[in-house]
Amino acid sequence: MSYVPRLKKKYLEEVVPALMEQFQYKSIMQVPRVVKVSLNQGVGVATQDKKLVDVAVEEISIITGQKAVATKARKSVSNFKLREHMPIGARVTLRNERMYEFLDRFIHVALPRVRDFRGINDKSFDGRGNYSVGITENIIFPEIDIDKVSRITGMDVTIVTTAKTDAEALALLKGLGLPFKNQKN
Repeated sequence: MSYVPRLKKKYLEEVVPALMEQFQYKSIMQVPRVVKVSLNQGVGVATQDKKLVDVAVEEISIITGQKAVATKARKSVSNFKLREHMPIGARVTLRNERMYEFLDRFIHVALPRVRDFRGINDKSFDGRGNYSVGITENIIFPEIDIDKVSRITGMDVTIVTTAKTDAEALALLKGLGLPFKNQKN
C-alpha cells in the first residue's frame, strides 16, 4: 500500500461524491480536480542586491519541499535599473502528492496563522476555474525560522483546477477546506 496524502483521500472520498450530486455529473471524469499549485515571489529590490533572489529561492524551496527556480527579467527597464535576463524573483510549480501536501499545510497550518484572518476572498477566480491568493507575509509558514528572516516578503499562490466555471471551482475548493469569507449581501 503506497502513501496517499490526507487531502487527496478527502477529495476522493468526500468531495467527488458531493460535487457529483451538486452539479449532476454523469461521469466521475467530469468532476473538477486540482491540477497544480504555483507559487511565485517577485523580488523588486533584487536590482540592488542579487542575494535577495537566492534567499527567496531558498525560502520557497523550504516551504514547498521542492527546488524553486529564479525568474529572470524579460526586457530591460532603465527607470527601474533593470537589465534583461537579470534574476528578479522565484517560482515553483507543485503537482500530485507534493501539491496535496502543500495545500493541506497551507489550509490547516499557514492560513490560520495570518494576522486578523477572516477568510480568503472568493472573488479571486479568473473566470476559468483557477484561483489566486496573495500572501503578504511568508512567516505564516512554520518551516520558515523567524529569527533568520532578514526581511518579510510576500508571495502569490495560484491553484489551477479543471473546473469549467468559477462556481464549480469554488465548490471544489470549499470542499477541500479552503476558508472563504462569509458573504453578507
